Amino acid sequence: MQYNRIYNFNAGPAVLPLSVLEEVKESFMNFSGSGMSITEISHRSKNFEVVINDAVSRTKRLLKLDGSYHVLFLQGGASLQFAMVPMNCLPDGKTADYVDTGTWAVKAIKEAKILGKNPKIVVSSKDKNYSYIPGNIKLSADAAYVHITSNNTIEGTQWCNFPDAKGIPLVADMSSDIMSRPFDSKPFGLIYAGAQKNIGPAGVCMVIIREDMLKLVPENLPSMLKYTTFSSSNSLYNTPPCFSIYIIQLVLKWLEEIIGGLDKMEAINKEKAELLYSAIDSGGFYRGTAEPGSRSLMNVTFRLPTEDLENIFVQEASKNSLGGLKGHRSVGGCRASIYNATTLEGVKALTDFMKYFEQKNG
Repeated sequence: MQYNRIYNFNAGPAVLPLSVLEEVKESFMNFSGSGMSITEISHRSKNFEVVINDAVSRTKRLLKLDGSYHVLFLQGGASLQFAMVPMNCLPDGKTADYVDTGTWAVKAIKEAKILGKNPKIVVSSKDKNYSYIPGNIKLSADAAYVHITSNNTIEGTQWCNFPDAKGIPLVADMSSDIMSRPFDSKPFGLIYAGAQKNIGPAGVCMVIIREDMLKLVPENLPSMLKYTTFSSSNSLYNTPPCFSIYIIQLVLKWLEEIIGGLDKMEAINKEKAELLYSAIDSGGFYRGTAEPGSRSLMNVTFRLPTEDLENIFVQEASKNSLGGLKGHRSVGGCRASIYNATTLEGVKALTDFMKYFEQKNG
């Protein structure tokens, strides 16, 4: 059957692997022989227990997490984590270091301040419109944690190498690049990621938290805002977003069994990004907005000579089955999000269109 699917470059909710969507379609009406849809089965059932346990196991294998880490599936997106992290992990009277690299870092800092906590902005790239990832970060010796945003979806920047926190737990918002590459998990006390960019649909946030961070959780928080509530119940304290977790499980299965792991996924992502950045850098018509040493492998941001041309570019691209290329409303320009499920074929179609558009309008 032909579905007339476009090449989807949306920043989130974003593209999912076609094979995953096909598996969902096949099992949607009768999941695992239950006679019910995945959207109908009980979260307390054996069928769903298999789903969530497999998602946890695959996460731990892909990221090489040791036994001290818990994998949780929470609601509220990454935006709720901006508040939950300091509520749970920043004791009164202590400070936490925050690295300001763009819009989502600013929001995380704002939530910590609302709570009356003491976030310390140790470095910022605001001076150049967040076009780079800062280096030479001077961290506080007594910080409870160091918070970073691993990939900046709006600004198109990404940490190539994570900062050395000198034993202080790293906390990372990895919403837009989790599972896109291997990394050493040991320095991270907590990782959170809204699923809808790189590992699943909207409706669930993956939280990976280390045992020592769980010991910081105060007893006097509301149950639904405590990490320990979910770590002690396998994320089943209340009804979780079962369908979204199921799709995450299938995406992780795709990563392990079809792609072959994060090393291979990273190689594919680099090939896609190099192709697209080469098209941007090949002449003077397109201009990348992120500094070369800080460019994201996930979100490629660029400008054209005028805003009018950018609007025409987005409109004509859409007519050519290339969707989601309009930049974020706060910064304008154009953006191609090339997450894990974006195919090399799709990126080649985009770069071919970019060459055609430049020849026509340059």
